[in-house]
Amino acid sequence: MTADAPPVFRFAPSPNGALHLGHAYSALVNFQMAQETKGRFLLRIEDIDRVRCRPELEKDMLEDLEWLGLEWETPPRRQSDHFNNYSEALDTLICEDLVYASFMSRKEIRDSVTAKKQSGIKWQNDPDGSPLYPGSEREWNAQQQEAERNNSPLHNLRLNMNAAIKHVSKNLSFVETGSGPEQETGVCAAYPEKWGDFVIARSDTPTSYHLSVVIDDALQGITHVVRGRDLFYATYVHRLLQELLGLPEPEYHHHDLILANDGRKLSKSAGDTSLRALRRAGMTPQDIKRLIGFST
Repeated sequence: MTADAPPVFRFAPSPNGALHLGHAYSALVNFQMAQETKGRFLLRIEDIDRVRCRPELEKDMLEDLEWLGLEWETPPRRQSDHFNNYSEALDTLICEDLVYASFMSRKEIRDSVTAKKQSGIKWQNDPDGSPLYPGSEREWNAQQQEAERNNSPLHNLRLNMNAAIKHVSKNLSFVETGSGPEQETGVCAAYPEKWGDFVIARSDTPTSYHLSVVIDDALQGITHVVRGRDLFYATYVHRLLQELLGLPEPEYHHHDLILANDGRKLSKSAGDTSLRALRRAGMTPQDIKRLIGFST
């Protein structure tokens, strides 16, 4: 961001279910920060999952955001319209020999890790609690990879973490103006190795959340990434991808989460009370703001 350019914020929901109170809080925080800094507020439709993301859910989502009083620049960026951008970035990483095809199913991964633990081997989980990938495909030669791709046309593409870290010539960090799960703030070190060889694309989709989000942020000129604290550790791999692809580094702000009565994070899949249901029950936008403790 240049000295005379306004800051740029974004809210990036996925139309794969109804928006809940946590989405409302994050959208309102972004919108308020944009207004306070005389910045821009953008909306991004994260719909790379063409099975679960549906037009009717997107329509409901936009109506809910308008009802809350949010205004954004139009048209919003829709990820499904830009698979070519992600393919180009993926090709760059492939050409640097930083990506390999992996073929283990979730069950095979689970069974392999269980066997390792039973034999006394300590196995690390990623920050989301999933075991690091135990497969050996990163060591395969080109002929082995090609043969297995022919046998398993549906497979994942993973970033070779060790090779990727060696490809970066400096220690990674980012500026955090909110706070992480352990109250991390200020200039924070990034540790992408904690994620192991994470999935960066699939054979039938040339991207993943991690890859698409850094590409979108760069192409939209996002200067401030404001999102829930549950995504703090994802910043580790986002900073790695930004360095590998020569993308600008935004400033980060991770905010509090709106939790359910039992203390868990709100979830679309868990059927938590949606904004749409609360609207139908007669609640107003001001009621929603009071409910989530949002101060204007």
